[in-house]
Amino acid sequence: MPKTPKKPKTPKKIEARLSSIHGNGVFATEAIAKGERIVRYKGLLRTHDDVDSQYGDIDEDGHTFLFTLNDDYVIDANEDGNIARWINHSCAPNCEAVVQEDPKERRHKDKVFIEATRDIAAGEELAYNYGITLAERHTPTLKKLWGCRCGSKKCTGTMLQPKK
Repeated sequence: MPKTPKKPKTPKKIEARLSSIHGNGVFATEAIAKGERIVRYKGLLRTHDDVDSQYGDIDEDGHTFLFTLNDDYVIDANEDGNIARWINHSCAPNCEAVVQEDPKERRHKDKVFIEATRDIAAGEELAYNYGITLAERHTPTLKKLWGCRCGSKKCTGTMLQPKK
């Protein structure tokens, strides 16, 4: 039986470079259409307990490459991470992180993709709302630690999500 030819990879329309928001950022090298899937967020798949064990004693510094995938797993882009780890937070994002759940409910097979929420012009920096939630009280110190530098008119000054 002949093999089905693989689909050619879609060329990436993005590149990493220095950002005015924070450190490195990811920028469109070509126009990206609203709804377009831009990149998968990749890294080492770890359990929450493993992440707590690895990073639990490290003081928070408002910078993370950890992405909560689901109740069981975290994607640790500190290891085996790709360009998606450089996408910065914004209070007025042009992208969103979308979790694609495995149809057979194998939690370790869930994936995260970054998708455009509006048309993005070539040269524009990609950003999404990190959606950081903390159980503890949002003190001024924590808000400053998780400070937002997006510069948007809608900027809340922090990457922390409001308590409900």
